[in-house]
Amino acid sequence: MKFNCDDQIILENERTKLEPLDWQHFDALRSVALKYPDLPRYSPSNYATEKGLRDYFQKAFAQRKEKVRYAFAIYDKAVNEYVGSTSFGNISNTNKRVEIGWTWISKDRQRTGLNRHNKFLMLRYAFETLQFERVELKTDDRNQQSKQAMEGIGAKYEGTLRSHTIMSDGYRRDTVYYSILKSEWEGIKNTIFTNINSV
Repeated sequence: MKFNCDDQIILENERTKLEPLDWQHFDALRSVALKYPDLPRYSPSNYATEKGLRDYFQKAFAQRKEKVRYAFAIYDKAVNEYVGSTSFGNISNTNKRVEIGWTWISKDRQRTGLNRHNKFLMLRYAFETLQFERVELKTDDRNQQSKQAMEGIGAKYEGTLRSHTIMSDGYRRDTVYYSILKSEWEGIKNTIFTNINSV
């Protein structure tokens, strides 16, 4: 199955709902971004201003039209609020691979299990619905929390690309790459995600 950016993809379980990012989500996500101005610390996009967030939305829509990225709004059912965004990106139907990233979540909803639910739904969609062979993840080498989270869902470290990406403050970051393969998914699902998978 091909990843079709024209589809209305909704991924949902008892804890979270991922909806295609739309302008209707702007006000709620603006409240999150302005409340926590340091959220984009390790992101190339400074979405923590109204203009920055508007640019973020417009770029996401343009990249969906170009069929290279599909952005979601994250709805946390535990608090009945939109609390951030995440995306599938660098979509390659030819090579059956996709990246999960562009993820940011309100600080008060981090370390609550929400992101693990999101990652489970996205990985399951990539490997079981799309039948893709590879999911990639990457982050700033300085972002210890993100690296630990990737390792915590079973992703394997593949390497570091030095001086790889320019940040909004002009800093050139080293980017670390991780991946999960389809052949690894069943084992990961039945161990790391066992509590989610059983629901």
